[in-house]
Amino acid sequence: MRNWLVLLCPCVLGAALHLLLRLRSPPPARPSAAGQPASFPPWKSSHYDVVVGVLSARNNHELRNVIRSTWLKHLLQHPTLSQRVLVKFIVGARGCDVPVEDREDPYSCRLLNITNPVLNQEIEAFSLSGEASSAGPSEDRVVSVSFQVLYPVVITSLGVFYDASDGGFQRNITVKLYQAEQEEALFIARFSPPSCGVQVNKLWYKPVEQFILPEVQGVVKSSAQTVLRRDGHALARQGVGALLHSAAGEGALPREFMEGVEGVAGGFIYTIQEGDALLRSLHSRPQRLTDHRRNLREEDALLKEESSTYGDIVFVDVVDTYRNVPAKLLNFYRWTVETTSFGLLLKTDDDCYIDLEAVFNRIAQKNLNGPNFWWGNFRLNWAVDRTGKWQELEYPSPAYPAFACGSGYMISRDVVEWLAGNSGRLKTYQGEDVSMGIWMAAIGPKRHQDSLWLCEKTCEPGMLSSPQYSPQELSELWELKERCGDPCQCEASAR
Repeated sequence: MRNWLVLLCPCVLGAALHLLLRLRSPPPARPSAAGQPASFPPWKSSHYDVVVGVLSARNNHELRNVIRSTWLKHLLQHPTLSQRVLVKFIVGARGCDVPVEDREDPYSCRLLNITNPVLNQEIEAFSLSGEASSAGPSEDRVVSVSFQVLYPVVITSLGVFYDASDGGFQRNITVKLYQAEQEEALFIARFSPPSCGVQVNKLWYKPVEQFILPEVQGVVKSSAQTVLRRDGHALARQGVGALLHSAAGEGALPREFMEGVEGVAGGFIYTIQEGDALLRSLHSRPQRLTDHRRNLREEDALLKEESSTYGDIVFVDVVDTYRNVPAKLLNFYRWTVETTSFGLLLKTDDDCYIDLEAVFNRIAQKNLNGPNFWWGNFRLNWAVDRTGKWQELEYPSPAYPAFACGSGYMISRDVVEWLAGNSGRLKTYQGEDVSMGIWMAAIGPKRHQDSLWLCEKTCEPGMLSSPQYSPQELSELWELKERCGDPCQCEASAR
C-alpha cells in the first residue's frame, strides 16, 4: 500500500499544481467584433443585461468622443453597471460617393441626374405626342400624373388636355395649383368656350402669375401630382399639384404616358430658374467628385483609427445616409443577436443625453421586463409628411402606427430576434422611428408608455433621455449631473 501511495503522490501533486495554475491564469482574450463591417464573428460574449446601440453618422467623431467622456465613461467606471451593459456605436460601413451638392436631396445618395438643360426658353412639363385616346374618363374617375422637380423652375402657364377638334370647349374647366399640404390654391387658370387659351401640342394653356417651384426645406426636389375630378376637390396630391374640375370630366392621356390610365388632368409650362448657376454647377461636378472621393478615403482612415483605439464601433453594411438609418438599425439587430447574449436592447442617437443609472432604477421600480416588451415614449396618430426631410413616399396611410421617440427606447431580446430574423423582408420607411412603429404593428408588443424618454430637446429632473444636443451642450448637461446630481440645474439656479 505504501508503495502505491508513493507512486500516486507525484500524480496528485501534478494535478493540483495544474489546477492552481489554471485558476490563477487570466482568461483567454476575446476577439473584438468592432471595426468589421458586415461580418458576424462566431464568438459569444458574456451575458449583458442591456445592449445599448447608439446610431451615429460617420463624420460625428466629436459627438462620439463627448459620449465617451461623459455617460459612457461613467458607465465603464461604475462598479456593477460596467459588467451589465455593452455599448456600441452603429456606423455605416460606406459613405455616399455622391457629393451633397450633386444629390437629389441631402438625405439620400441619389445623383441629381440633370444633363444638357434647356435654358432661356419655355418648356412643356408634359409633351403629349402621338395619337391621344379619344375616350374620356368616366365622371367619377380620378386620373393623375406624378412628377418631380429636381431643380427650381418658374411656372409661367397652366394647361389642360382637351380634345377641342369638334369645335372648341364645351365645358368650363378650372385649373388650380396647390402647395403641398395646403388647402388653398396658390393661383387659378379658368378655361371656357369663349376663352380657351392657346393650344400647344394638344394642351390648352393660359398664362399665370409667375411662380417658382423651389427647393423644399433645402431639398432640391418637389413632388407634384395633377388630379382630375368632376366636383373640383382633390382626392390625392403630393408636393405641388394642379387640380382640374369639370362638369363632364373630359380628357385623355396617351398610353405611352402612363399605362392603364385613360385621362390627364393637365400640365404646365415652365422655365429653369437661374440656369447659368445650374450650368456652372454641372461643369464643376467632375472636380467636386474627385475632391469628395479623396475626403471619403480620409474619413475611412479616421474611422479605422477610431475603431482600433476604442473598440466600440460596429460597422454595418449600408451606405451611411439619413434614408438608410432604418437599414442600419436592422443590421445592428442582426449583429447583436448573432454575437451577444443579452436581455434587453436600448436604442439611442449620438446627440442624446442618456442616464443609464436612471434607466436601471426605473426597470427595478416598475418591474419593466419580460418578453414581447417595448418601453418608450410613444407618438400616437402621427401625421405622415409628404415633403421635406421626413417625406414619406412608401407608407400610404395618412397617419403612422404608434412609434417610440428616437431619443431612447428599450425592447426585449425576443423582439430583437424577430426583427433580426426578418430583416431581409422588412420594408424600410423614411425614418427609423416610424419604421420601427410599422414593423412592431405586425407583432403587437406590450407597450410601456414612459414620458421620461423625452421627445423634444428639453431638460426634466429624472429624465432617461433627451435629444438633439450639440457636443458642448451634452458636456454641460453631464457636468451638472456629476456635480449636482441633476443635469438641469445646481441648487436653485437654472441652467
